[in-house]
Amino acid sequence: MASPVLYTLTSGLHGEMAPDARREPFIQALEAALGTPFDCRGDDFRGYGQADAPEVIYIRTGGTEGLFLEKVAPRLARAWAQGTNATGKQPVRLLASGQSNSLAASMEILSWLRQRGFAGEILHGHPADIAARLRAGAAENGSPTAETAFLQPVSFGRILAGRRFGVIGKPSDWLISSDVDYTAARDVLGAELIDIPIEELVEEVRLGDSPDPKKAVFDATPDSGAGGGTGNAPNRCRLKPLNAPRYGRKLDESDFRGALAIYGALRRLVARYRLDGLTLRCFDLLDVLHNTGCLALAILNAEGITATCEGDIPALLSMAVVRERTGNAAFQVNLSRIDGDRLLFAHCTVPLSLVRSYRYDTHFESGIGVAIHGELPEGPVTLFKLSPDLRHMLCLEARLAENPYDDNLCRTQVVVEAPGAADYFLRTPICNHHVLFPGKL
Repeated sequence: MASPVLYTLTSGLHGEMAPDARREPFIQALEAALGTPFDCRGDDFRGYGQADAPEVIYIRTGGTEGLFLEKVAPRLARAWAQGTNATGKQPVRLLASGQSNSLAASMEILSWLRQRGFAGEILHGHPADIAARLRAGAAENGSPTAETAFLQPVSFGRILAGRRFGVIGKPSDWLISSDVDYTAARDVLGAELIDIPIEELVEEVRLGDSPDPKKAVFDATPDSGAGGGTGNAPNRCRLKPLNAPRYGRKLDESDFRGALAIYGALRRLVARYRLDGLTLRCFDLLDVLHNTGCLALAILNAEGITATCEGDIPALLSMAVVRERTGNAAFQVNLSRIDGDRLLFAHCTVPLSLVRSYRYDTHFESGIGVAIHGELPEGPVTLFKLSPDLRHMLCLEARLAENPYDDNLCRTQVVVEAPGAADYFLRTPICNHHVLFPGKL
């Protein structure tokens, strides 16, 4: 076959990536499986859509969705205006590795494509399988109208009636297919979404007291939702002392104080706006506060306040539905790797009420702040996600098999066995983040 053309997208958040993608073992193994080298164009997309050979966009890292909109989307828009499907020759092929949130970003981009009527697919897995896909041509499920047996209609009624959720800062720029209409959230689920400027949180952090990490406790609640439910008294839980991270730099007391200051500020906003939950545009805190919201969100979820990161509203509403139905917190996850029926999910925060043990590390992408490596009990779990238009959902029973701890992924990592689910994630995913919780919905 003719040498496939390889384009690349890389986020500046991932300094661990080599400047030249051809130096990556993943790409070298794929070239060996193809029996020919790639025609590498890097991030120069001026010729995209014009080659006779297969064209592939390698989504090297998370955080590249905005780059896709900048560099690729205008060319697709012109093709759409001319009445052609993407390039007019082939679906948009997104290549994803098993590290650096490559697969998660590819899922968000594929969702954006499908929402706008473009055919696409994610190429991921063993090099021999990817090479075979390239030789075979377009996937049957690459069609934007392809259906999947894994999705079903949303049928919860106004389950979140009376619940108030804060959106602190806008959704992160890379959540390009995750917009939620606030009126639809109220009409379909009963949820009220309230915008809160990120500057208000930052000011609250700076004006608040500096907590003592050695005395830090939180109220782990058995209730269903913030402040309501069974009336059982919360358990006073002391946070673990700092430990030496396995992969990140050494953490000190100032890191811990900063992370707890974010938690305290969020609790005050919860009280001020009478919130049952929130989502936080957390990456904005890296430069401004030199810390992350990972620990704060881990505590809030354990206290019964549903909290998601990156300003992800569909994930927030999904987790809120889980809490209303089951009384449980849920774990907001990125899908990082697929190996047959084994799916590796990861994120840098996890509800402390879900883990059997945990330790601290630094935030994966930035190397700063206090993130959580938690271990969840093995056994039955459910993968769940509401679509941004709140019309469809994934509700998939699976089994949590193990808790790895690799250095090139977000800090809490779980392997879930879900037979047949790979096709959904590679062909028809609901955006990027999904949520995972023990038991059934």
